[in-house]
Amino acid sequence: QVQLVESGGGLVQAGGSLRLSCAASEGTFTTSHIGWFRQAPGKEREFVAGVTWSGSITYYLDSVKGRFVISRDNGENTVYLQMNSLKPEDTAIYYCAAASTWRGRYSYRLPDTYNYWGQGTQVTVSS
Repeated sequence: QVQLVESGGGLVQAGGSLRLSCAASEGTFTTSHIGWFRQAPGKEREFVAGVTWSGSITYYLDSVKGRFVISRDNGENTVYLQMNSLKPEDTAIYYCAAASTWRGRYSYRLPDTYNYWGQGTQVTVSS
């Protein structure tokens, strides 16, 4: 099993930056693919960024490309999401999730692909 705890959320002005962390318990974290998702009020949970277990491959939602960077430190059992040039539309609860595998071409985008989830951290971007 993998237990995930997000941190680093908060209130920031548009154009600002935040770095989210996803700390994992020991276990299968180092062999798990990790995804960051977000959910705004009244909207479905959407994929934001993902990274393979080795850190060699990353994926991003089109609207965050060039602004967000996902990375991981397997020695620290932590995945990061650096968010720059934040916009009010980035406001949401951000969740990290772990998957033992990504099956299918775009499965990394699908919440059902992931076995374990954190509790989420609120990100609010003011205009």
